[in-house]
Amino acid sequence: MACLSATQVHTLSWTSSLNPTLQHFNPISTYRIPKLLLSPKPLRASFNSSNITKDSTLRELCNGHVPEHVIRRAEEIGYVIPTEVQLQALPFLFSGRDCVLHAQTGSGKTLAYLLQVLSVIDSQRSAVQALIVVPTRELGMQVTKVARMLAANPSELKSGLKSCTVMALLDGGMLKRHKSWLKAEPPSIVVATIGSLCQMLEKHILKLDSSQVLVVDEVDFMFNSSNEVSSLKRLLTSYSSSKNRQTIFASASIPQHRRFLYDCMQQKWTGADVVHVHVNSVEPMPSCLHHRFVACNKREKNPMLLSLLQTDSPESAIIFVNEQSEKSKKTGSAPTTTLLVDFLRSSSGRFSDVSLLEEDMNFNQRASSLSELRGGGGYLLVATDIAARGVDLPETTHIYNFDIPKNAVNYLHRAGRTGRKPFSDKKCFVTSIITVEERFVLQKFENELMFCCEQLFF
Repeated sequence: MACLSATQVHTLSWTSSLNPTLQHFNPISTYRIPKLLLSPKPLRASFNSSNITKDSTLRELCNGHVPEHVIRRAEEIGYVIPTEVQLQALPFLFSGRDCVLHAQTGSGKTLAYLLQVLSVIDSQRSAVQALIVVPTRELGMQVTKVARMLAANPSELKSGLKSCTVMALLDGGMLKRHKSWLKAEPPSIVVATIGSLCQMLEKHILKLDSSQVLVVDEVDFMFNSSNEVSSLKRLLTSYSSSKNRQTIFASASIPQHRRFLYDCMQQKWTGADVVHVHVNSVEPMPSCLHHRFVACNKREKNPMLLSLLQTDSPESAIIFVNEQSEKSKKTGSAPTTTLLVDFLRSSSGRFSDVSLLEEDMNFNQRASSLSELRGGGGYLLVATDIAARGVDLPETTHIYNFDIPKNAVNYLHRAGRTGRKPFSDKKCFVTSIITVEERFVLQKFENELMFCCEQLFF
């Protein structure tokens, strides 16, 4: 294949529909970073991809960029073979390019951007050098945990050297304590929800002058949230400039992604050389998922769910329920989540230990609920869509849509809570309980997300 020009590189996307000639393009074996790019940002040393193949290990991808102790720590945790998104994205990330990471849930996007963050951090500098913005406290806690695990300094490092510190600046956290921390000794990495972050920025307690990398996780969710989009745009353009940082956006779902890429460049959320790494564009969900549905009337939904649970005997499952409507709240009606938990607990001794996760719970209750689930397998969780974005419970084998999702994107993220064990070929199940009238909605999801649903009969 002929070498790509600088202009071609600036608009490169892995979606084959953008340009038919790129359908079988192999970014690892044929792509070379041009010496001169149009971006005003100075790039670090170009990534040498000549020795990288689809069989390369994570160590081979990271050598010369990520500190040795971080690579070793990743291997100890179990990250040895790179996933497809890591194989495709890391060469671009290590070269300093702005990236949109667009890949299935559970595909390894978090590790990809954390490795890049840790590759640029100088732990001896007293400044915030990387900022990771997340939509929920739950996802923030998860990203913080992984970042701290990877950044942990080994005992053999020289004593007296500072370690890379990670601050979780999340809604409901101890902001007063964080203010003191930021003033006294700024952390190297800040993981933040947009609300808490803007509080610190507006009061000039947190400064981004030294920040080299800005990551926005679940970027489509944040741009579609009326509560967060104005703050996010202000962060991207006013509090910091795309000319002085590397910008990384990540999500499993970016509707109208070509339009989003255009907006990224036009609005200067990223540089003009932004790369769209789109993995598994033909199959948005993991192939290990088996999709099913049962049809019944609304009054039969509770016993139908009970029958499914008794038949499936799931190891660990999440039951998704839609949020309570404002009209229902005003009338004082009990939310469906509470009613369902009470029903399951009273129906059988086996389901007496049912956990709940929803927006109306306070932060401590939500943290406690997730902590208990991660403590061991065999859980049954009733949750709203707050659990559908970024919550990592890899032991989950079954998803039940007690209420049909509002749209295909929500279906995608709910389904993505299972089948999350890398390189596992274990079959997992996504089952929707629908009314006959809702069948056309599910068919619409099937068409949009390219999967087939099997009907179950009871």
